[in-house]
Amino acid sequence: AHSQLIKHTLLFFFFFMISNMITFWNPQHALPWARAPAACLNFNCMLILLPVCRNLLSFLRGSIQCCSRTAARQLDRNLTFHKLVAYMIAFHTAVHIVAHLFNFEYFMDAQLDRNSSLLTFVLSEIGNGDNASFLNPIRTNETNPTIVMFTTIAGLTGVAITLALILIITSSMEVIRRSYFEVFWYTHHLFVIFFIALVFHGFGRIVRGQTNKDLLVHNSTLCADRFEEWGQPGSNCTVPVFAGNPPMTWKWVVAPMFLYLCERLVRFYRSHQKVVITKVVMHPSKTLELQMKRKGFHMEVGQYVFIQCPSVSRLEWHPFTLTSAPEEDYFSAHIRIVGDWTQALYEACGGDRNEPQEAWQMPKVAIDGPFGTASEDVFRYEVVMLVGAGIGVTPFASILKSVWYKRIQNNQEVFTKKIYFYWLCPETQAFEWFADLLQSLEGQMAEREVTDFLSYNIYLTRWKEAEAAHFRVHHEAENDPITGLKQKTLYGKPNWDNEFTNIASKHPGTKVGVFLCGPPQLGKSLEKQCLSHSEDDVKFIFNKENF
Repeated sequence: AHSQLIKHTLLFFFFFMISNMITFWNPQHALPWARAPAACLNFNCMLILLPVCRNLLSFLRGSIQCCSRTAARQLDRNLTFHKLVAYMIAFHTAVHIVAHLFNFEYFMDAQLDRNSSLLTFVLSEIGNGDNASFLNPIRTNETNPTIVMFTTIAGLTGVAITLALILIITSSMEVIRRSYFEVFWYTHHLFVIFFIALVFHGFGRIVRGQTNKDLLVHNSTLCADRFEEWGQPGSNCTVPVFAGNPPMTWKWVVAPMFLYLCERLVRFYRSHQKVVITKVVMHPSKTLELQMKRKGFHMEVGQYVFIQCPSVSRLEWHPFTLTSAPEEDYFSAHIRIVGDWTQALYEACGGDRNEPQEAWQMPKVAIDGPFGTASEDVFRYEVVMLVGAGIGVTPFASILKSVWYKRIQNNQEVFTKKIYFYWLCPETQAFEWFADLLQSLEGQMAEREVTDFLSYNIYLTRWKEAEAAHFRVHHEAENDPITGLKQKTLYGKPNWDNEFTNIASKHPGTKVGVFLCGPPQLGKSLEKQCLSHSEDDVKFIFNKENF
């Protein structure tokens, strides 16, 4: 963020000073304030598409993983970077618009105040005869700035850009994105109109300046104060020649637009590969499990895919973490039923019907992916902390399954020697779909006497210890009454300071990978703990799922 701010500041002031030096207008006019943010807009619009080129990022992540883990982790923050660039586009667009509103007022005033002793009026009269070399885009005093703005290429495309940007940004607010995802999804595709209008915005050449050839024979700084002598015999100041500035935006955005087009072609190709739903499981906690197969599908732990169901919507793609392990002959995703799209998918898969559905009755689905995430790095650490909140446990299901296959079933050696698993849920229903896997792991580890490899702590965050005491009195059993595990469920929220302190004391001289899939507030808390508990003898490296 600091690096971006520095780059924008330097770019802004560079173009501001350049625009201020080459102008004939009064220094109080706002043209530099329009051109400087325009340069920053070009720079940001060059960057905005790159963080959403998922296949490109996945390729880069795999390529640089062996060289720099830090650089790979930065790629995992692609959506954070995308949002930061979007905020800068919104800010510079606002400055650009306000500055041009002032500019058009200055242009209009120069035509209305017909005083030949004013430089602004003299400049406005240049080019009236042949209409070729002019500076003031408002050519007559019988109009108004509004008409000029809405009858020019720059004005019409500017309105299209602004409206598209307003709709994209407002629909991207978290409250809308979470409650009305379809609104966010469809309005975000207005970026096509945004970029088309952006490319053509400068073709009207409404911003004009003195030609480079004329600058060689005409000292604008000296002659600006001697405009009464322009073109007169014996004067060193000729009548200046002006021309429209050539459009520059396309030079900034053509490369990322081409990369994004290639990205869409790859997605289109993938979406037409045949995917077969082999099994559908409806868990009691309103979580739909889809087990699928696709020819040539290869995955790593913690990766995610985008799923489309044409019978529900031909345009919507939704991301879901893969909960299967690479060692399994299928890939699966657990989908919580929380909105219109997931509800429609649930009904299309026969989740609302009691009778079993035949394979041919299953809806067609398209898969784009898999794509890499921070969780791919989990087996690169000797000690690992996995923290999942609610359905955010899904990437860790894949990791724990893979551990089960590698170490417990196949006796393969893995670099990771210890896993601390934390699962935070508000209510008991959220445990149901994942309890079977944990029970299998617990039983297998007890049978093979490797119980010290995995330590897990399950928290009911909305239950207090006093409330749970009454529940435990009526369920005195060896296993926990809620999860069925030997490890008892804990109540309330974890004391992260104690947890980090204990882990640091048990594993001196190691790097501990901390992986989170959960809300931003929890991420900030864990990142703070990583920084405060990292010392010379132990390092906590924070990684967060970010899609």
